[in-house]
Amino acid sequence: MKFTTTIKLFSALLFLFISQILPAQNLVRGKIIDSKSAEVMVGATVVIKGTTVGAVTDYDGLFEFKTAQAYPLKITVSSVGYESMELEVANDKLLSIKMSESATLIGEVVITEKANIDEKKKSGPTVETVGQLDIKQAAGNFYDEFTKKPSVDLTTAAIGYTIINTRGFNSTSPVRSLQIIDGVDNQAPGLNFSLGNFLGSSELDVLKADLMVGANSAYYGPNAFNGVMSIDTKNPFFQKGLSARVKTGERELVEVALRYADALKNKDGKDWFAYKFNFFNLKAYDWVADNYEAVSGTKTGVKNPGSYDAVNTYGDEREASYDFTRINKDQPWNNINLGQFHRTGYNEVDMVDYNTKNTKANAALHFRLKPSEEQASPELIIASNFGSGTTVYQGDNRFSLKNILFFQNRIEIRKRDKYFFRIYATNENSGDSYDPYFTSLLLQQKSKITGTWGSDYTRFWRQVIDSRANALGYPQLQVVFNPDGSITSKFDQAKADKFIADNTALFQTWHNEARAYADTFKTDFPYFVPGTQRFKDEFNRITKTKSSKRDIETGGTGFYDKSALYHGHGEYRFQPKQYVNEWVVGGNFRLYTPQSQGTIFVDTAIYTQRRLPDGRIVNDTTGYNTITNSEVGVYTGIEKRMRDNKWKFNATIRMDKNQNFGVLFSPAASLVWQPDKVNYVRAIFSSAIRNPTLNDQFLNLNVGRAILSGNIKGFNNLIDVESFATYIDSGLRRSFLRYFDVPPIRPEKVKSLELGYRTTIMNKTYVDMSYYYSFYRDFIGFQIGVRSDFDPSSGFPKNIQGYRVAANAKERVTTQGFSIGINHYVKNYIFLGNYSWNILNTKTNDPIIPAFNTPAHKFNLGITGRDVQIKNIKNVGFSLNYKWIQGFQFQGSPQFTGSIPTYDLVDGQINYTFTKINTLLKIGATNMLNKKQYQVYGGPRIGRMAYISIQYDWNKK
Repeated sequence: MKFTTTIKLFSALLFLFISQILPAQNLVRGKIIDSKSAEVMVGATVVIKGTTVGAVTDYDGLFEFKTAQAYPLKITVSSVGYESMELEVANDKLLSIKMSESATLIGEVVITEKANIDEKKKSGPTVETVGQLDIKQAAGNFYDEFTKKPSVDLTTAAIGYTIINTRGFNSTSPVRSLQIIDGVDNQAPGLNFSLGNFLGSSELDVLKADLMVGANSAYYGPNAFNGVMSIDTKNPFFQKGLSARVKTGERELVEVALRYADALKNKDGKDWFAYKFNFFNLKAYDWVADNYEAVSGTKTGVKNPGSYDAVNTYGDEREASYDFTRINKDQPWNNINLGQFHRTGYNEVDMVDYNTKNTKANAALHFRLKPSEEQASPELIIASNFGSGTTVYQGDNRFSLKNILFFQNRIEIRKRDKYFFRIYATNENSGDSYDPYFTSLLLQQKSKITGTWGSDYTRFWRQVIDSRANALGYPQLQVVFNPDGSITSKFDQAKADKFIADNTALFQTWHNEARAYADTFKTDFPYFVPGTQRFKDEFNRITKTKSSKRDIETGGTGFYDKSALYHGHGEYRFQPKQYVNEWVVGGNFRLYTPQSQGTIFVDTAIYTQRRLPDGRIVNDTTGYNTITNSEVGVYTGIEKRMRDNKWKFNATIRMDKNQNFGVLFSPAASLVWQPDKVNYVRAIFSSAIRNPTLNDQFLNLNVGRAILSGNIKGFNNLIDVESFATYIDSGLRRSFLRYFDVPPIRPEKVKSLELGYRTTIMNKTYVDMSYYYSFYRDFIGFQIGVRSDFDPSSGFPKNIQGYRVAANAKERVTTQGFSIGINHYVKNYIFLGNYSWNILNTKTNDPIIPAFNTPAHKFNLGITGRDVQIKNIKNVGFSLNYKWIQGFQFQGSPQFTGSIPTYDLVDGQINYTFTKINTLLKIGATNMLNKKQYQVYGGPRIGRMAYISIQYDWNKK
């Protein structure tokens, strides 16, 4: 029924415009380059003089559009920082245009360049772009430039690992957003999240980055749920030459990058083959996660004598058997003031390697199949990317990604603005990665199991501490035998309370003694002290052993992940002579082949039994269960322009089918109205789906306290955690147990409405604002439950196992937001400011609904200068940006859920260009004032990163 309604709506919109037939069209096309450097110019604007009909150059400096006006006709060419030009076009031959730099940035040039964005951007939601000038003026790397854009949430989780998200439901695992580089999905196939700039493209090879805000499934498929980051790299046919950069800074930062590209000509003097290669290497000492405050929501705090659960200490979490609070209240003369105590844990700083390393390399071969057609020639591309590194990644736990490897290989054939077909494969190798949280638990259990450690602690307290307290004046229970034979008891509670209040430090000392006793008493393996050889040996054994081995003696926490993703995608663009201007059809297929040998997924070992000569039977591993997941999608879209391009209508519909789920449709439509040269109004309807990830379907990860489980088949007969605790406290009364089932996981869905407006004020101020309202259904979150056997005679639970199961929320939720960005141009300066407001409308206590994790209010203020002259010094550039983020509640795993306080920071840089030697010197810093702040709960406090870099660019003409 829903599909029928969608088709009717689509047909009605199409019929509305189908009657308007375009007259014969003349073609205007060309290529624009910088007259000095010969570099192609991206984002230059070409319009027919006196109209709004025109186009913007693409990342190869090319433009093309059609017009009903007859030859000859006049066009104006403009771009930020360049002199405007007027040219006469006599025919449809390819124009070659060279532009010269201007001394100013003001006027219609800037505004037109901003407003006439790429046609594909107009057909979707709001787009934020970082181009070559932005990259040059970036205070950090080019990702940091997005912090200046409205509607964008940028989170630094580690050095070299930046997370970008939009419109709420932010996460350190950005599964609701998609990142592509030259059309290739940048996600790790097994880990199921985009690795961003950690394993992305070298900045020297980045031409531009577009962030399409909001739902974008129409062209990009599932998982383009809250946004798409699309990065275009430089084409070696157009960006030839050598670039090299060296960067050094605080926290032992050393970064080296190199790019080289060139092209070969055939006997006719036409470029037929081009190639490029890139190399990037970064080393630094990462930010340390050392938050030793009590985990938000826990009952004990930092002043509790028996210790507490600290955020970045693992293994010190609450154990119900370690809580004597109620017993102390009912029987204050026993286990005197023992209260709740916590086991000796391990600080993260002792469990992970903060020496971040990141190496990236890629090579690409480009062939023009018809060199005589030059830029219009079909092009064959063979490319290969490699990435490797070590960092700390925060997901459900904090994970140490150590020596991870990442490979991508792509073959693509394309004809610009006509068609493309690409196939690529992504392979990963988890290297020496492991779970430091679970490692901490196994170190503890190897020393002494949880129950024994707690029993030793309480035994010491009863036998030693109770006697000491009584000797120092703590009252004892007085038993009185009455003359009538009855027995009564008395206890001086007031005296006991005063003793406890007067001896806080003493009880702290006693708890330390009890902890030391429990750590060392009667054990072959005392507490493994960090830094000792004993600790190192056991730590290495655990982290190098696969986590599929879960027993205390031989168990480990190492990941084995050699998962792969295979993807094919094709698209063709028709330009019909009637009815519509453009008709697009396309489709894609992808196949996941996860391989974790049971360390992450349910691809567990297959055993066969073998009898030894002595009669014993052993199990041999003969293989592993195989799991795969495939999906296919097809889409079509139309574009209709009317009345000299003042009206533009786009409509698309997409169908997706995952092998484990039903057919889903994602319709979208947009209408853009340009009443004059400087005003744009847009109305957009978009939708998206998010198929459950491999984790949501097949996860089988033991993290110590629970098994994180996928849910492709559903879960039955889980026990509610609260009722299980009540069962224990009530004396094992089975009537208190509550059971529940979890239906199989299903895809998420979102629909969004957006209104936007762009304008120019007095040819100097550019304003862009938008409002959205989104509707979400079937959120993917999780439910927590317990499975347990029960002794048939005593009812005592045994074989207890906790589960965190992927599940869908039943409630529908809505969000809304507004953003406004203002750029004001004065000579060589740009003053910018933006503000964003985002809220979760639906108030719900449903724990399945994922965390919004987004500030309600945030804003940026900044100034940028380009080619500024300071006294007699020319070629100076700079940028300064102030960012303010309102505090918000960050919800991750139970260990990593808490408040992020309001914070602000200042980023800035200054650069100087040595024009004669083609060299750029830059000195800058992010968080210049070193106001350390948490950007994710459980992560490190991010401070200043000051640096100096030197970049050489030789652009071959």
